Amino acid sequence: MPEAEKKYLVDFAIRHLWHKISRMYNQKANQHGMTMSIGFILLNIDKEGTPSTQLGPKMGMEPTSLSRTLKTMEEKGLIRRESGKVDKRKVLIFLTKEGLEKRTMTRDVVYDFNNSLMESIPKGKLKTFFEVAEKLDASVDLELSKIQLKSSNE
Repeated sequence: MPEAEKKYLVDFAIRHLWHKISRMYNQKANQHGMTMSIGFILLNIDKEGTPSTQLGPKMGMEPTSLSRTLKTMEEKGLIRRESGKVDKRKVLIFLTKEGLEKRTMTRDVVYDFNNSLMESIPKGKLKTFFEVAEKLDASVDLELSKIQLKSSNE
């Protein structure tokens, strides 16, 4: 497919942009001995603990990748695991003191980037962007339901 055509494909533009954002976040995280995945997990762990089984779907990570990342985070002293008080099979993930510090730093990086975007893009265009993002999300959900329906009928 010619380059000129690629830039008009919605999914190509989204993937290209996300790849650049991901690279930027990984470079910033790397300066602090982390990865973007670790930062994203830090932002998604609740104060009262988060079941590891909720993190994967919440973040779109495969179980094996999540397990590896959680193991690394535990080795770095960012998280601790605790068995549930009632159901010992349930494992909750908690942030350590160091994890809380890295979470604050991660949140600041994300807010700074978002604030710079909001300052450089007019409010009306951002509103349109979020409206389009909602439509894209609904379209993807529709396509996924078609695929699931088709596979369940086979």
